[in-house]
Amino acid sequence: MAHLYPVLLCGGSGTRLWPLSRKSFPKQFVKLGDGETLFQAAARRLSGPEVRPPVIVTNADFRFIVTEQLAEAGIPAGAVLIEPSPRNTGPAILAAVEYLAARDPQALLLVMPSDQVMPDGAAFSAAVQAGLPAARNGRIVTFGIRPTRPETGYGWLELGRPPEGEAPAAVPLSRFVEKPDAARAAAMLADGHYLWNAGIFLFSVETARKAFAAHAPQMLAPVRQAVEEAVVDLDFLRLAPAPWQQAQDISIDYAIMERSANLDVVPFAGDWSDLGDWASVMREGAADGRNVVAHGPVTAIDCDDSLLRSEAEGLELVGIGLKDMLVVAMPDAVLVADRSRSQEVKQAVTALKARGARQAEHFPRDHRPWGWFETLALGERFQVKRIVVHPGAALSLQSHYHRSEHWVVVSGTARITIDGEPRLLTENQSVYIPLGAVHRMENPGKVPMVLIEVQTGTYLGEDDIIRYEDVYARGQGAKG
Repeated sequence: MAHLYPVLLCGGSGTRLWPLSRKSFPKQFVKLGDGETLFQAAARRLSGPEVRPPVIVTNADFRFIVTEQLAEAGIPAGAVLIEPSPRNTGPAILAAVEYLAARDPQALLLVMPSDQVMPDGAAFSAAVQAGLPAARNGRIVTFGIRPTRPETGYGWLELGRPPEGEAPAAVPLSRFVEKPDAARAAAMLADGHYLWNAGIFLFSVETARKAFAAHAPQMLAPVRQAVEEAVVDLDFLRLAPAPWQQAQDISIDYAIMERSANLDVVPFAGDWSDLGDWASVMREGAADGRNVVAHGPVTAIDCDDSLLRSEAEGLELVGIGLKDMLVVAMPDAVLVADRSRSQEVKQAVTALKARGARQAEHFPRDHRPWGWFETLALGERFQVKRIVVHPGAALSLQSHYHRSEHWVVVSGTARITIDGEPRLLTENQSVYIPLGAVHRMENPGKVPMVLIEVQTGTYLGEDDIIRYEDVYARGQGAKG
């Protein structure tokens, strides 16, 4: 029996869900509801005796977020491949193919984005099972969503022939259709021979290699070399940067799918959303009698057909007389938009980047392998942070050129080392870290340790860190 490997792609930035999703912490890692993150849900979406642990393709900034969220969900990782730079889905998928080719040449790959909603896991598993025979026979299988509206934000798929019966089955795919205008989308919806493109693919290692050799041969050598020369770093596999940079920056659709003749599609009738904008998030939410979807500390007075979300602890969001509005409040940014213009949020991100606004790309809570921190106050020559350190975790042994620090333990226990002298601090105890002192903070306890840090100095940037030792092998720089 050929083994089936889910391959999860999770390097995107998700700018259309700004301000909740940002480049430093995109939507696949955010809890949009009260349960799992989209990434965690994708990682556990498929199970069975032939299913192997997922192969993850991501970038260096997200590597510890990936492993932390997998561990939180109790899901083992088959491998975590680190892209040296973003090169789009074509090289990312080929890297997973080449990785598995060296370890399981008969493998089947189910390639999925990590930021989609599919609440009916059993229905999706049935669709995958329906596509397996075609994939074993050398076909490239994609999955199409039965459309429920004339959507202009998705690409579409044209069926070669209508499916027979209600049970999921692979049928020939005629062609891919780019995101249409409203009139074209309405015509395709009425026609009945079109599906939304979910961007999910199923194929064998052998089929994929043949497809790349036929349609994107220039990509094979650099990606293969990047995988062959990859370096093991803790629990990750870092692809070699020099050959990787030679790979064409191209999507899998343009590189392979739109040029291949051996394409099948399995129609999927279950609930699905790519959560590509705030309007789609609203459609997935629980609405009240006036179609208001609220999340967090929200008060809606005389509002209709609106999304109201407060994502900040202790921040009350009040809407009065709103209609067809999207309002998302974060500690450092607020989005207010007409619901019909949700696709334009990425234009706001572009404008903020042009102004140099930190909020364009950086999340207020900065995640690290040892935990996270957030800035509570920032002024000239001072900064106040809340720092949370996971049980058993440790920050790097480090020093700073430009700042000194005061640490106050709020809860838990901290093991502090300053210039080689260790000490234990418990709740309400504090310590001073002089400028230039070599220091480290650890959590030796069984519960998270919370600490308030007050920085003073001429420069307070995260890149003012000189690392001497680090259990996470991050090197120098703000994140390493």
